Amino acid sequence: MDYIIEMNHITKEFPGIVANDDITLQLKKGEIHALLGENGAGKSTLMSVLFGLYQPEKGVIKVRGKEEKITGPLDANALGIGMVHQHFKLVENFTVLQNIVLGMETTKNGFLKMDNARKKVVELSEKYKLLVEPDALISDITVGMQQRAEILKMLYRNNEIMIFDEPTAVLTPQEIDELMLIMKDLVKEGKSILFITHKLNEIKAVADRCTVLRRGKYIGTVEVADTTPAEMSEMMVGRKVNLTVDKKPAKPGDVVLEVSGLSVESHKSGHTKKLVHDVSFKVRRGEIVCIAGIDGNGQSELIHAITGLADMSAGSVQINGQDVTKKSIRYKNTHGLSHIPEDRHKYGLILDYNLAYNLILQQYFEKDFQNNTFLKNDKIYEYADKLIDNFDIRSSEGAFTLTRSMSGGNQQKTIVARELSKSPDILLAVQPTRGLDVGAIEYIHRQLIHQRDEGAAILLISLELDEVMNLSDRILVMFEGGIVADLDPKKVTVQELGLYMAGAKKEGEQA
Repeated sequence: MDYIIEMNHITKEFPGIVANDDITLQLKKGEIHALLGENGAGKSTLMSVLFGLYQPEKGVIKVRGKEEKITGPLDANALGIGMVHQHFKLVENFTVLQNIVLGMETTKNGFLKMDNARKKVVELSEKYKLLVEPDALISDITVGMQQRAEILKMLYRNNEIMIFDEPTAVLTPQEIDELMLIMKDLVKEGKSILFITHKLNEIKAVADRCTVLRRGKYIGTVEVADTTPAEMSEMMVGRKVNLTVDKKPAKPGDVVLEVSGLSVESHKSGHTKKLVHDVSFKVRRGEIVCIAGIDGNGQSELIHAITGLADMSAGSVQINGQDVTKKSIRYKNTHGLSHIPEDRHKYGLILDYNLAYNLILQQYFEKDFQNNTFLKNDKIYEYADKLIDNFDIRSSEGAFTLTRSMSGGNQQKTIVARELSKSPDILLAVQPTRGLDVGAIEYIHRQLIHQRDEGAAILLISLELDEVMNLSDRILVMFEGGIVADLDPKKVTVQELGLYMAGAKKEGEQA
């Protein structure tokens, strides 16, 4: 059998952990091969070994049948291997075009020559239906477009072997469908794709074969067409997983969060634009209210305004009947508000702090954890160990682990543990399961429902329609900065919800 890539008996170790334990993976030319596993199973590590970011302790890599030593991404690129990382490697204040040519610039007499590059990028963009604006700044475009810029970067380098690391973790349902079509087109053109994911429906949609890893070990490779999602999830987690959410009917109590007439304006590039437009709603104890919508319709700005991460131009926010509009972020945090942010690296963690310190970021000033401005480390580590245990946070060195070195899913669990352990009155959960595997999603969903049943009010922002339908007691749909519908999940279909989200339907209209 001709394989374009063979990774034979790869072992990669880090202090205190064997991330890849004797793993063999074979990629055929022209196939989409999924790599499935829980958070921390070793998927990204294995792909980082192939891309030259890590050197394995044992094992060999063959590319097109020939043994190769890949000492870094430049070697990988020379062999035609490209990678789109889970957290994109783009320069925010450069344009799309500048990011694509970065490292492969053509210069003449010390000046950048961009004409040919632009022509090639536009041609590739059209050929693969990627439709990215080459002169847009990365900081101004959606996450889905940033990802397309990363794909163009690989195409520009003529990469034949493409590694996608959790490519759909940050995309809307519509963008995911588009990405699946792009991947199929790439394979038709003779590319070969390794696709890291833990979303079983995506594997069923595009992959030919699937290799499963669990806790750093190789479990097996299956033909996707002949394998059910339930069988794959059991291979991945090692037990049967409940893919639906069990919850009792909500018993809403007093209003905890009241948002009135909230607007947010942007003053970018000289003109004022309303990002959030006169939004009002209430969330009561004992209910999960979900704001559904396609990414970029004002959800992030709304949450930033409520939490205090950004200013609102009009409106007010009350928690438990108290006006907190002008209060500090710390005041809100110590008066009943918890927030699981959408960008865990930017707003959720300090990556160069260890796990214990990240778990007390909002409480280190309390008398339990400090005395006369000195931290009580023994108490901090004792508290961290309790949360690590309760929330099953996996890391190589426990509470002392540097947060940066942890898998995305375990970073997310850290934030969830910190925010829920404060027993909040109102929890803002923004895409709480983004990039998590089925076992971790099941766990976080149970935690949210437990919080609801304990009397917390929960405002959930989610782009995953299954999650919206499964968890929410009420659904508010946001479109172009306003709330266009207040729906009962028991009475609305996913298709209808999609129409509201796309602005094709307003409340009160008959479909």
